[in-house]
Amino acid sequence: MQQAGIRAKQSLGQNFLVDQNIAKNIVRAFGPSKDDRVIEIGPGFGILTVHLQPQVKKLIAVEIDKRLYENIQNQFAHADNLHLVQGDFLKQDLFAFEPGFRIRLIGNIPYNITSPIFFKALEAHEKIIDLTLLIQKEVAQRVVAPHGCKDYGILSVFSQLYADVKILLTVPNTVFRPRPKVESALVRWTFTQERLKKVRDVNLLRIIVKQAFGQRRKMLRNSLKDYLSMERKVTIKETQRPEQLTVADWIKLTNELSA
Repeated sequence: MQQAGIRAKQSLGQNFLVDQNIAKNIVRAFGPSKDDRVIEIGPGFGILTVHLQPQVKKLIAVEIDKRLYENIQNQFAHADNLHLVQGDFLKQDLFAFEPGFRIRLIGNIPYNITSPIFFKALEAHEKIIDLTLLIQKEVAQRVVAPHGCKDYGILSVFSQLYADVKILLTVPNTVFRPRPKVESALVRWTFTQERLKKVRDVNLLRIIVKQAFGQRRKMLRNSLKDYLSMERKVTIKETQRPEQLTVADWIKLTNELSA
């Protein structure tokens, strides 16, 4: 960072990973292969890029910061399989990358855009094999949280509906510059149609999950009264609160409401 003469921008939420051993562990946990087509979200100074690029068929690095884009461009000038994009990942059309092939996503991202990146990946889930992000540890715990606990919420339900999720490793805050106040965790979402194909109306499921967790202290009969008051029989106990329902329960409730 000092050699490049580039300071982190607080406006972009930048915390740069500076530990090479951690970077190697992250890439090892990601598990790249020679057939992979990978998008790296926010390569920064290329600490993950340098380990990813030799191991994959195609690496597309999307960097919003023009200073870092130019630095990466110079650093990897002779890498034939690396394609750099200067822009906001959230504004990219993921289906436009590598037509005819599915892609993998990886990134050490600003904490404040974890949810937007996740939901963007959901929109293109058919295109994506998996999503691996280094995110705030507390958010990672919400992603994998089982029903019945306080961490279980909207992010948990949607993550576990669309994907098999796993925390791959945890990372201390001491390996970043500037140093964040919290620890990080590497999470992988491996997208699957197994549960999603059972849902009759995905849009309805999204609506009722968001509405119920928006009033998570209320019983379902109150938070979802606009739906449950209709003359439709549901087998889910209406006296339950949203965190008590498994992903399978949410699917069942949605299907009963949409019947």
